[in-house]
Amino acid sequence: MQPGTVKAYPHPNAGSRLKLLALLLISAALAACGRGPGRNVPILLFTGAGTSTNDVAAMETILNSRNLAYSTVDSSQLNAMAPGPLSRYRLLIVAGGDFVKMGNSLTPGATANVREAVKSGTNYLGICAGGFLAGSFPAPYNSFHLSSGVKFGFYRAAANGTRKAAVRIALAAGPALDHYWEDGPQFDGWGDVIGRYPDGAPAIVEGAVGQGWVILSGVHPEAPESWRRGMSFQTPASATMAYAATLVDAALNRTVLPHY
Repeated sequence: MQPGTVKAYPHPNAGSRLKLLALLLISAALAACGRGPGRNVPILLFTGAGTSTNDVAAMETILNSRNLAYSTVDSSQLNAMAPGPLSRYRLLIVAGGDFVKMGNSLTPGATANVREAVKSGTNYLGICAGGFLAGSFPAPYNSFHLSSGVKFGFYRAAANGTRKAAVRIALAAGPALDHYWEDGPQFDGWGDVIGRYPDGAPAIVEGAVGQGWVILSGVHPEAPESWRRGMSFQTPASATMAYAATLVDAALNRTVLPHY
């Protein structure tokens, strides 16, 4: 249900006027806090088919910690959005999940609209599957093609049968941080490298796509403490979550982060 529907009273008295005002305020608040595409909010968070509910919630925690207004958009809503309304957002965030299901839930027109919106100035932050989705994949896959033809592959640890792990990421500036990784990509061949995996492969990258600013991460800096069970981390979750906020701020404001 889209927010904004308010029951009309044929003969409102003072009390009902207050109720009506309260309903309007609640509707506005829901629009700004993730109940469908809203107006006058800077960030659009994708929650469509294939996304991880837990990772969407983790990203919402980061956005709320920064007091950033946002709306959510599911697959059908994004499929229905024209480039103009999409371009009104300063930042589109696509978090983790199954990038194949994400892409298949979107029409070719929708992915083309996202690409055109980014080229026109909407920024993009892709985390794990959202990083894959920014790449260029041939049919039958459907992706955003923000990478100038570069197709991203899994981080090499996946070839050894590793599915998730604590991975130490060396940053171009600042101390290395242990991040949660789960079937994430590496970004060979595109962008400036902000952070590297232990073997030197690009783990976090940034770059311009037209007038838009794109940041991609193969790891999950937004991961809460609860995701870390059974793994050993040298870095507290609070530190990596703070870094997730840094990535959000940089993507939103087109800030060039230190890179190699």
